[in-house]
Amino acid sequence: MASLNARQREAVKYIDGPCLVLAGAGSGKTSVITQKIAWLISDCGLSARHIAAVTFTNKAAREMKERVGKLVKGKAAHGLTVSTFHNLGLNIIRREYRHLGYKSNFTIFDAEDARSLIKEIMLKDGDLSTDLLDSVANQISNWKSAMTSPEDALAQAQSPGEQTWALVYERYNQALRAYNAVDFDDLIGLPTQLFQNNTEVLQKWQQRIRYLLVDEYQDTNTSQYILVKLLVGAKAALTVVGDDDQSIYAWRGARPENLSLLRQDFPSLHVIKLEQNYRSTARILKAANQLISNNPHEFEKSLWSELGIGEPLALLRCKNEEVEAERVATEILTQRIRRNAKFRDFAVLYRGNHQARLLEMKLQHHQIPYNISGGTSFFSRTEVKDVMAYLRIVVNPDDDNAFLRIVNTPRRQIGTGTLEALSRYATEREISLLNACDEVGLQSVLPKNGLERLRKFVSWLHAVRTNCHDNEPIAAIREMLSDMDYEGWLHQNASAASVAERRWENVNFLVDSINNSLKRKQENEFGDEFVEEELDNEEQLKRALSKLLLQDLLERQEEEDLTDRVQLMTLHASKGLEFPFVFLVGMEENLLPHRSSIEEDNIEEERRLAYVGITRAQRKLTMTLAASRKQFGEKIETEASRFIEELPQEDVEREGFSEASKEQIAQKGEETITTLMNLFD
Repeated sequence: MASLNARQREAVKYIDGPCLVLAGAGSGKTSVITQKIAWLISDCGLSARHIAAVTFTNKAAREMKERVGKLVKGKAAHGLTVSTFHNLGLNIIRREYRHLGYKSNFTIFDAEDARSLIKEIMLKDGDLSTDLLDSVANQISNWKSAMTSPEDALAQAQSPGEQTWALVYERYNQALRAYNAVDFDDLIGLPTQLFQNNTEVLQKWQQRIRYLLVDEYQDTNTSQYILVKLLVGAKAALTVVGDDDQSIYAWRGARPENLSLLRQDFPSLHVIKLEQNYRSTARILKAANQLISNNPHEFEKSLWSELGIGEPLALLRCKNEEVEAERVATEILTQRIRRNAKFRDFAVLYRGNHQARLLEMKLQHHQIPYNISGGTSFFSRTEVKDVMAYLRIVVNPDDDNAFLRIVNTPRRQIGTGTLEALSRYATEREISLLNACDEVGLQSVLPKNGLERLRKFVSWLHAVRTNCHDNEPIAAIREMLSDMDYEGWLHQNASAASVAERRWENVNFLVDSINNSLKRKQENEFGDEFVEEELDNEEQLKRALSKLLLQDLLERQEEEDLTDRVQLMTLHASKGLEFPFVFLVGMEENLLPHRSSIEEDNIEEERRLAYVGITRAQRKLTMTLAASRKQFGEKIETEASRFIEELPQEDVEREGFSEASKEQIAQKGEETITTLMNLFD
């Protein structure tokens, strides 16, 4: 244990009762758990098969298991349980299925299976709103996580709508039983119910698991808390590791108050605080501590570091969201050169996935490699793929994949049989699908109606190509979208008008981006000056598309390709990660904190999200905000996030809040020149 500090060693060796390790960000909590498992086996004589360590993700469980494997060798580790909560629950159900009234070959419904079953129960006449289906599915999940039975949900219903949802919940559970199936929430709920109702089975599992360790305890929901409490019983051989300041999953049932409940349920609870941070500089930690001190705490702690005071935090106020994204991209390029860093050393964090759209565009324009985590790439969205497919076929008639994507989007009643026959004919003739449509011989393999619909579509497509070539391309693109009423198609297939509007907004954003790309002067082959090139409209459009096209980026990237990429992710996805240089964008009211959280008076969790973002940074934190943003086509003046004023102002360097002086401008210019000179040196 030589590598551990005094507090970590205390946490490892304490086995006299229930123990809460209050582990701040970057304080080495995983080392404590893995070392404690080794200590229990090697020094306390406890068999590995009587120890269980649980966490929330497969990735965290794998990492923990690997680290334990380096400390405990051979037979000594035999039988050790290191898993997620849900895997532990599944193992219990597999062994106790008879007590639960299931057959041995029970199946597990994933989220899509569950939604399909709920939809089947709810569907009566016509189409069912996707938003309503999602709401009911989420409510059922929340009821199960809170250990609320269908009978209790029905008794607590305060409106006809709530009664209907409770009845759907009841019928859903009955259907699962009939199918000999369990869902994801049942993997925790069923073992918990079994232990509550069957003392004999509970005692058997208490003998099996004689010491329990729980990671990320602040993320437990009610059913997980009760499961832990039942498993450890009166002996309370338990160590939980958590941080109430990093509880950011209330929307999926997590209850940070479970940390406080420990004191009530285990009066002899011993609390050990891990406050030494091994990740960040003192200034970053000072900012995080001061911010989070505005939240109420039952357990007070203050992070500190021996990594030096570090650089001031940067706060950049930009004119609008486009300037903000541009500034982030150029700052990454500048800092990468100045600090001799890698792209992978940089992360850009944001509150909502929609904020990634502009960032993608700007990073792409500056040829900065990136990876998106915890969200959907702008170019992977269905509506963006649709429009890009139309434009691909406009500039390349041989693009068969694009043809197949658009031929029935919107619906043109061109059936699969027609397309299969067309494909066979094109393959035999060794020509593209589009070119095959114009051949006389096609009428010998297609029925009259199918051929007429196909040729009507192709004739229209040729007209679109001619329009793009002969006239202004952007006007031609907008005319194409209008002709096929793509906006109407989005509304027909969306769960709600607001969803369709967001998708149509994405389409307009794409067209605007193509327009901007067309307007830029073309770089010559050496890239050292801009030159005007005489290109026809079609070639200009082809070049613009080639710059923007990121087909299925997330699916195609191999893991090794991600080794040197800027990471884009939501604040939720960033938890547990660390980066030398972090950009925290959109530091505005209604973004961070989010508007819905403000309306629901849930600022504390938003503050914890900001705290998580700040504590991801190791060396430098740069925060940005826009003075104005576009919302539904209108420019809205923004207000700086309240969290900015909660930071230590003496450690924050502001830019863009007032006119820069000549001296500041000159200094900035000198720094840039110095950076470039150092690069050449």
